[in-house]
Amino acid sequence: MDTEAQPTERDRSSRPSAPEQSSEAGGPEARSRFASVPRFAAVSRTVAWLPGGWITLTVLVFLLFLLLLTRFVLQPFQIPSGSMENGLRVGDRVLVNKLAYRFGAEPQRGDVVVFDGTGYFGPADYVKRVVGVGGDHVVCCDKEGRLTVNGRSVDESAFLYPGDDPSTVAFDVVVPDGTLFVLGDHRSDSSDSRDHLGSPGGGMIPVDDVIGRADWIVWPYGHWTHLTRPSAYARVPAAEGAHG
Repeated sequence: MDTEAQPTERDRSSRPSAPEQSSEAGGPEARSRFASVPRFAAVSRTVAWLPGGWITLTVLVFLLFLLLLTRFVLQPFQIPSGSMENGLRVGDRVLVNKLAYRFGAEPQRGDVVVFDGTGYFGPADYVKRVVGVGGDHVVCCDKEGRLTVNGRSVDESAFLYPGDDPSTVAFDVVVPDGTLFVLGDHRSDSSDSRDHLGSPGGGMIPVDDVIGRADWIVWPYGHWTHLTRPSAYARVPAAEGAHG
């Protein structure tokens, strides 16, 4: 005979039933919903405090987004001189890609870069074209009057200002590692690495002082252009001892 007591129908009905959990009684759903109330209330109080309410808050959020964008991703610059004509003209606005040389990437020959010239060119931001990178042997000029990099002549006619020579100043330099040799496209109207060969640093720009790569001309609208790396340097061999 079984000795375990089997509850009867009367026994079950006589027991006090457990309270049902519901969202109104403070169940998980209600707790989750109520927990968000203080945060929403804080936003509401902020909006009520701001003149203009939600419109002002939206504008402030948008301005914060723009600030972060220009600080870390894309920054507009205005071209102040004719040193990069005809590609970049006085008054053009360019967008500089500040992530181009992050995460291990390095400037390449032919890139148009914006850099801080403090201590080298002067206390300002400059825009020039990269002609030599660390280890490169840059010479001007060969028998045909062309620039050579690592012994290879470079045809710069696609971007050099019409009528300009690659350089009226002779030079023969080896670019130290971690630096760049830069020139303006309008060679007869550009103060660049050639003009600082005898200065501290030898006219070279530290890669760490590069702000970013100029990728787009965005104003004026009629001059809207995507700036790409020219093919002129594609056949230049790597510097002796360089590792790729």
